[in-house]
Amino acid sequence: MDALTVKENTGLPYASKVTVKRADGEVGVMHACGHDMNMTCVIGAARVLAQLKDQWQGTLVVIGQPAEERGGGARAMLGDGLFQRFPQPNFCVALHDHSELATGTIGYTPGFAQANVDSLDITIHGVGGHGAYPHKTKDPVVLAAQIVLALQTIVSREIQPGEAALVTIGSIHGGTKHNIIPDEVKLQLTVRSYTDEVRQQTLEAIKRIVRGQAVAAGLPEDRMPEITLSDDFTPATYNTPELTERLVQVFKAWFGDANVIKRKPVMGGEDFSEYGRTEAKIPICMFYVGGVSPEALKESERTGKQLPSLHSSLWAPAPQETIKTGVTAMSAAILELLKKRSSEVKE
Repeated sequence: MDALTVKENTGLPYASKVTVKRADGEVGVMHACGHDMNMTCVIGAARVLAQLKDQWQGTLVVIGQPAEERGGGARAMLGDGLFQRFPQPNFCVALHDHSELATGTIGYTPGFAQANVDSLDITIHGVGGHGAYPHKTKDPVVLAAQIVLALQTIVSREIQPGEAALVTIGSIHGGTKHNIIPDEVKLQLTVRSYTDEVRQQTLEAIKRIVRGQAVAAGLPEDRMPEITLSDDFTPATYNTPELTERLVQVFKAWFGDANVIKRKPVMGGEDFSEYGRTEAKIPICMFYVGGVSPEALKESERTGKQLPSLHSSLWAPAPQETIKTGVTAMSAAILELLKKRSSEVKE
């Protein structure tokens, strides 16, 4: 499910050899985020639970969701009636492999675990001309540089200290030749936050600063920058604390306290969050399954050499132990949530 346009360089016998054709040529694709591992663990857990039906009661809905990397898979499934055509769950639980945790360990983060993710495209217009006569132009390259720097003040000077936000300009393109001032420059931004309030504050600040810089540069109203907010917004993942703690106790019983590790929130995005943002406000929890062999992790700590990260062409979870841990953890979580209760006990 949901491979990335990355050519695999792991050298493993089962490494992806698949390629796809795009407008810019043929590129390799691989499960550089380990989604093949995630799906294997979920399928394995479903098989285990099917064999243990006498130990739980209720309905287990297994969701195979595409397009997490594009940020729209969960939204599309919900829009297609996932929780109307199939039973609306009391809980939603997911797992993801982790490139900084040893195999045999589980990671968890209560509350905000991953960020709101917004993508913005900004077209900065100017008045092009000869590089030797800048006074006859409105230089969008200089304006773009000023905007890039000004945007850095949002997090440092506008967001309340202690709140999380991030503004990254990932792409800047403009011009064709040394001595030509172009008519426009294009920027691509990724904007991250946790709360809806900080998200809105950051987006409004970007709009204000971009326009303000353009006004200061003397651009006329009909040459103001264009800002497009992509509709593939991914909301922050908020792991319901009560559900998370309930599962943590189960994991500790199975794997031992030392192997269940609390992790700090990250600024990555995950559209699993969508399942907890419906009108029903279903409790959700995504936990992590360590994918690095303990030997490789110790060697990295000893030498300081970084391990391959998620989305790296070299990322390959250690298969046997990662699958074993993932299947065990997910099965144990569901057995806890759907365990049989006496007739006197009502939920």
